[in-house]
Amino acid sequence: MTTAAYEQQLSDKQLYLDKLFADCAFPPVQVFNSPVSHYRMRAEFRIWHDGDECSYAMFTPGEKASASNVHKLRHFSIAHENINSLMPKLLDCIQTNELLKARLFQVEFLTTLAGDTLVTLIYHKKLDDNWVQAARMLAEVLGVQILGRSRGQKVVLERDYVIERLTVDNKVLQYKQLEGGFTQPNAIVCQYMLSWATSVAQAINTGDLLELYCGNGNFTLPLSRHFRRVLATEVSKTSVQAARWNIKTNQINNIALARLSAEEFTEAYTGVRNFQRLVNEQICLSDYQFSTVFVDPPRAGIDQATLELLQKFDNIIYVSCNPVTLHENLQILLTTHEVKRAAMFDQFPFTPHIESGVWLQKR
Repeated sequence: MTTAAYEQQLSDKQLYLDKLFADCAFPPVQVFNSPVSHYRMRAEFRIWHDGDECSYAMFTPGEKASASNVHKLRHFSIAHENINSLMPKLLDCIQTNELLKARLFQVEFLTTLAGDTLVTLIYHKKLDDNWVQAARMLAEVLGVQILGRSRGQKVVLERDYVIERLTVDNKVLQYKQLEGGFTQPNAIVCQYMLSWATSVAQAINTGDLLELYCGNGNFTLPLSRHFRRVLATEVSKTSVQAARWNIKTNQINNIALARLSAEEFTEAYTGVRNFQRLVNEQICLSDYQFSTVFVDPPRAGIDQATLELLQKFDNIIYVSCNPVTLHENLQILLTTHEVKRAAMFDQFPFTPHIESGVWLQKR
């Protein structure tokens, strides 16, 4: 894709947002663009076997995988350079080793700006000790982490995560990113998102922060520098484990973490229900003086009860992966708040997907 084509699609996305949020009294939207190529930190490919030859494969969307619509490739221009340089080397090694090639179904790549890469090999066969030995040699030759999967089986040779280092406001933060866990796929734009959110936090610069849907602590870590205390919630056990590691590794001591969904936290905060998980973590909600709530919800947006909870806070920082549900949620939030800042983050160039952010302040 050319730079001109990218600029056009970026302009089209801006026009779409302008029309969608025309009734929301937005200030000018700050736009954060993406590199035109090599921006994805994750990529996955089917493996196509043609006689003794195998190759990475993609297929025409909406059509059944078949020889008539297979697109064979050795490079993928939107994937990060770490992945692109690895793809042909990995394929050549697999091609010459029957233990690694036989019944290999899919390959998944996860890499980081820090240069750490994990490759997951997915098979339609049971992985035995001979496979493990061959995979260890492959990992050593390529200098990457290798993980094997088949039905009901996960074989971790050394570790099932990569280490990422993101720079926010001239400070480097270290993150554990788990295989199969959620991470932002465009690390460059992710850094823009973190910097934008922390610039809003700096403008608020008071009280305590509540964060719902915190994941592995992606936003939690940099935001914590601008609040007295932070209470972050997340329902996924694996994400909570990664977040705890990230908090400890970055030596941050003002974050408390509770394994609760947004709906459960709403019940706890409003006194509808007590949770032993809060007691176990020695978290007393009455100790907090929340000035701000940060949310980065799933595509479905935020449920009604949680929206009503958000309306109790002076400041709402809302990062959205779906502008349609953000617009729906704003119809409620704008009855009590107004938009102070708005941003668009082009996480997914050349696709219809748009990430956006708003800072809402109580009227």
